[in-house]
Amino acid sequence: MPVWVRDYSWRQTDTAVFLSLPMRGVRVTQANIFCTDQYLKVNVPPFLFEAILYAPIDDTSSTAKIRNETIFFTLYKKEVAMWESLVMENGDKEKMQRIRENAIIKAQEKADEEEKSKAVTKREHKKYALEATMKLEETERKRIENLKEEERKKVTEELERWKEKQRNEEKQRRIQREEEIRRERKLIEEKKKQEINKAKTLNAGTSKTRSISTRACSSENIFSGKLKEESFPAPRSAGTIKISFTSRVFPTALRESRVAEEEEWLHKQAEARRAMNANFSELKDLNEEEKNPDWLKDKGNKMFATGNYLAAVNAYNLAILLNNKIPVLYLNRAACHLKLRNLHKTIEDSSKALELLIPPVSDNADARVKAYVRRGTAFCQLELYAEGLQDYEAALKIDPTNKTLEQDAEKIEHIIHGTAQDS
Repeated sequence: MPVWVRDYSWRQTDTAVFLSLPMRGVRVTQANIFCTDQYLKVNVPPFLFEAILYAPIDDTSSTAKIRNETIFFTLYKKEVAMWESLVMENGDKEKMQRIRENAIIKAQEKADEEEKSKAVTKREHKKYALEATMKLEETERKRIENLKEEERKKVTEELERWKEKQRNEEKQRRIQREEEIRRERKLIEEKKKQEINKAKTLNAGTSKTRSISTRACSSENIFSGKLKEESFPAPRSAGTIKISFTSRVFPTALRESRVAEEEEWLHKQAEARRAMNANFSELKDLNEEEKNPDWLKDKGNKMFATGNYLAAVNAYNLAILLNNKIPVLYLNRAACHLKLRNLHKTIEDSSKALELLIPPVSDNADARVKAYVRRGTAFCQLELYAEGLQDYEAALKIDPTNKTLEQDAEKIEHIIHGTAQDS
């Protein structure tokens, strides 16, 4: 049975009512209060207080405070007036019941309105958060596009500077060749002049000698009727000698060539040209100077160093289209795929690099270690720890002094043993 609180006290002003409800013997920490514009109910077990107010109040701005086993209410009046009493007196039970029911209905409607308002506010907050997220994403997208544009401009400027440098070097070489040709021509002309002068000098001496001999013979043979004339060969006539050479692709002479190696080189060049023609759609934007696997590899390495892994993959793809027999291209592309978590592609490129790194010699030991480590890392990230351990052990056989590889292999072994125990 609840204990009704009757010994309350109250006072009022024109605008507010101050009500004190004592809860003797009960430590009041929380109270169940139900309040509408004309109905007030307080439940603090075992105490219960109920009042149908004399006039309507503003239940939204009214307050309640708990202090020293007492609840203090500040009820603000809707109309400025003095009340004759705190509660409505001389009311029949039916009227009191209607007021209670109306209070409950109003409280329910108010709660529904607040719930709807909260729902509307929540939707607005979600909408605002979505708009803010879209703005942030748009800002981030623009920032990334600006970075790409700056990188593209940077690469373009670098390419233009490289082309300009190549043009200047070619111009310098052309000027040097022209200067050498002019000097050779000058030397040839000087030699011709010297030869002509020498020939003139010899002809003059010969004619003088012939005249002296003729005079001597005539003096000795004064009785002969006819003088013998000495005969000299005529000067050589100028002519052109035609020389034909064997048609060759290489600048060296045929006697200095190695036919088998030259045929292999020409075969590889033909394969490269066929690859370029087959993938013309992807290579048509490249200049002739850019259709060089080494140049594309260096470009991919620069992109990888700046963290632009997708651009690095594109550069290595073009280089592989031009020449698919260079293992370092597959090895570097595997590193890019590992950064991008394209694990299956990492395994494919590492395996292809190992196929090309044959025979295994000391010169390609570092490349084989990298290929095994990258493929083993991809296997481990795919939770294929047994395959990953095999690759790490293969790398350790090549480089047994590498402590990092040894520690990683031990970690993988612990993972395998732990998985076996769990199963």
